[in-house]
Amino acid sequence: MALSKKLFEGKTLGILTGGGDTPALNASIEAIKSRASVLGYNVYGIRKGWKGLLGDGDVVDLSFQPYDGVYGGTALRSSRTNPFGVKDNSRVEQIMKNLKRYKIDVLVTIGGDDTNGAAKKLYELEGVPVIGFPKTIDNDLKTKTIHNYNGKLIEAVVCPGFPSAAKGVAEFTTRLATTAESHSRIIVLEVMGRDAGWLTGSAMMGGAEISLIPEIPITKEKKVEFFEKVKEVYQKTKKHFLLIAVSEGVRWYQEKTDKVDVVYASSEVDEYGHPRFGGISGVIASEVEKNTGIQARAQNIGYYARSGDCRNYDKRFVGVLADKVVDLLLREDYGMMPVMSKLSTYQEIEEYHTSTIDMGNIGNQPLPFNYYDKKEFHFNEIYMDFLSYFIEKPKAIRFDYNFPKVKPLF
Repeated sequence: MALSKKLFEGKTLGILTGGGDTPALNASIEAIKSRASVLGYNVYGIRKGWKGLLGDGDVVDLSFQPYDGVYGGTALRSSRTNPFGVKDNSRVEQIMKNLKRYKIDVLVTIGGDDTNGAAKKLYELEGVPVIGFPKTIDNDLKTKTIHNYNGKLIEAVVCPGFPSAAKGVAEFTTRLATTAESHSRIIVLEVMGRDAGWLTGSAMMGGAEISLIPEIPITKEKKVEFFEKVKEVYQKTKKHFLLIAVSEGVRWYQEKTDKVDVVYASSEVDEYGHPRFGGISGVIASEVEKNTGIQARAQNIGYYARSGDCRNYDKRFVGVLADKVVDLLLREDYGMMPVMSKLSTYQEIEEYHTSTIDMGNIGNQPLPFNYYDKKEFHFNEIYMDFLSYFIEKPKAIRFDYNFPKVKPLF
């Protein structure tokens, strides 16, 4: 018997994006919007994250609008607004009021631990029907994704945005080789990722030969080992240049304070209490040159990592996760988030590779030590296998030469 109308006709689904942008946000919005529309939902976009539900609200209608899911970033804009960022609970009251005013029946929050954690809290305290959708180039949400490496099962993480960012970092690193070689320099490349080293590893795919990650504090003693390794690797290279990738959140021993700590770009914190990291590459480059005698320069990849178009893997990935959102909507199973349960290549990824987890349990997951050799300061072949699911090694930019040296006549 045919249904007389769509299942959720007359209902409205709202979508918001919170926190830092990624190349996969518009792709995520498009995928969720399209599937929700098939179910009969009107689809609203809430602008600037949770901020769009404060005051009079900032809401747009996406229902019958074309949407570019390849263009990176988020057309809905984003912010780091915390619904629970004030003590008097006034923000929660405004959000609840606007959900009613705009008649939003279900809310899909695309974000990381902070955005989705706040959504889960609203679900628990106020009964707001929410579904989370993962997002971060840091790749540090606990998605419980299994990486099968030659029969060894490793709990890894895969979040939309990371594959596109990893490809960008690998390509950027490859290009740096020409300038490092031209001056026989060491270049220290600073990569985003906050407290996790997942993204930094992609620079190794692009030609970096040494790396530092937040998960391994560089103590006073460890610094000595590091400088020795730098000299060793530099001297071994045929053309005498070296690329070193360092996470922005590397814990580095600082002699002035006699402490191991991160380098802060600013003393200010956002509404979730996070300070802004930045500048560790300059500190390390300076100390490398001082302790090795080899010229070193710093390069911060900065926002390049999270910029640009959504790559193919991410585009398909968010579509498969959006299929899982349909399942959650049909069963009215709120407070949950779709994730990839098993690593799959672009060609193979399907809905059956996904599962759902409770939004209250997403947490943060650091880089497993299975992926990193702390004695060699190097990501290992297991991590390269992990990356190979999403990206291919960029074609190296190389100029092979062996000029014969001319001897003076007298």
